[in-house]
Amino acid sequence: MTTGSFICFEDEAGVTGRPPKGRTWGRRGITPTVRVPGCSRGRLSVAGLLCIRPGLPTRLCYRLRRHAGRKGERRSLSETDYIRLLDGAHRDCARSSTGPTLLTDALPALDSP
Repeated sequence: MTTGSFICFEDEAGVTGRPPKGRTWGRRGITPTVRVPGCSRGRLSVAGLLCIRPGLPTRLCYRLRRHAGRKGERRSLSETDYIRLLDGAHRDCARSSTGPTLLTDALPALDSP
C-alpha cells in the first residue's frame, strides 16, 4: 500500500557535441595538425524531473531543445517548455491523491508570476 504524493526532483543542463580541445604531441619545432570532429553540431538543452514515490516505479520526465546556432534562435528552454514538462509530470503522477511535490534549484524560468 502506498501513501502520500510523488516527490519530484528537477534539474537542467546544457551540452554540446564539440570536444573542448584537440591535443597531440610532436617533435620540437614541428607543429602537428589535429582534426577535431563535431565542430558544428550545435547545443542541446535538457530539463528533467525524477519522480519518486515509495512502493511505485520511479518515473523520469524530460524535455529537450536543440539549437543549431542560428541568429536570433533561443539558446535555452523557455517558460513554456518548463510548463509542458511540469504538466506532463503532473499527468503521469495523476494517480496520486495529493499531486506531486516539486523540488527545484533557483532557476528564474521556474518562478511563476
